Amino acid sequence: MPAAQEKPLGAYLRDRRSRLDPAAFGFSSARRRTPGLRREEVAQRSNISTAWYTWLEQGRGGAPSAQVLSRIASALMLTEAEREHLFMLGLGHAPEAKYTASEGVTPRLQRLLDVLEISPTIIKTATWDVVAWNRAAALVLTDYGKLPSAERNILRLIFCDPRVRAAQEGWEGVARFVVGAFRADVARAGAASEIGKLVEELCTRSAEFAAMWRDNDVRVHGEGTKLIRHPTLGLIALEYSAFAIDGRPDLGMIVYNAVTSADADRLRAALKVVNERVDRR
Repeated sequence: MPAAQEKPLGAYLRDRRSRLDPAAFGFSSARRRTPGLRREEVAQRSNISTAWYTWLEQGRGGAPSAQVLSRIASALMLTEAEREHLFMLGLGHAPEAKYTASEGVTPRLQRLLDVLEISPTIIKTATWDVVAWNRAAALVLTDYGKLPSAERNILRLIFCDPRVRAAQEGWEGVARFVVGAFRADVARAGAASEIGKLVEELCTRSAEFAAMWRDNDVRVHGEGTKLIRHPTLGLIALEYSAFAIDGRPDLGMIVYNAVTSADADRLRAALKVVNERVDRR
C-alpha cells in the first residue's frame, strides 16, 4: 500500500513492532527480512490471531476493542503516552483512566510553584488532596504545612474547617462548585472507587455536603474568579486557572492571581513580611 494511503493505526503498529528486539522476547533473530518482531509474534504476545492482527495493520476488519488494544499495547511494550496514542488511532478516544494515587511532586515542580511568588498556587490530586503549594498559597488560602496530611483535602477544608468556610465569600456557591468539579475530576481520573470513605465521612460530618452530593451536579474546574476574606488582607479578589500536568494524570495545578493592581500590591507587601520572617530564622 502506498504510504499516502496507509492507515494511521496500521502504520503506527508496524513502526512500533519494527523497533523491538526479537531476542529480548525469546525469539530467534535469524533469517529476518525486516527488523523487529514479526506479525505472528506480536499476535502471539497479544493473545489474538495472526489474521486479526494482520488485518489491523492493513486497515481491515473494523475497529478493535479496547481489550484488544490493551493487549497489543502490552505486547509492544508501549509507554503510557504511546498507549494513549494507540487508542486515539484505533478508537478515537483515550483509554479508560485507571487511577493511581499520587506520590507527591518532583523538586522541579515545586521550584515552579516557588517561582510564582505572588500567585498563590497549589497542586492537588484527582481526589482533591493538596500535595504541594507555595508561600503565597499558604498566606492567602490555607497554611497547609500546619495541617496533618489527611486534613489537606479541599473538600474537608471547605465543609469542615470553620476558618476556611468563613474566608469564602458566597460560601454556598463556592461549595456547590467544588462538589461538582470534584465529581467531574474523580470520574475523569477513574478514581470513583477511591473516594467512598471520603464521601461517607463528609456526608456524616456535613449535612450540606450530603445534600449537594445527592444533587449529582457536575462542573468544569477551568477558570474563574473567587473572593477571599483574609484576616489581615481583607477582601481580596482572585482569578484562577486550572492546568493539567503533562505526564502526571493524577495531578492538577491551580494558579490564582490578584484581579486588581491594588490587591496585587497588598499581596506583595504581605509576602515580603513573610519572606523576611522566614529569612531571619
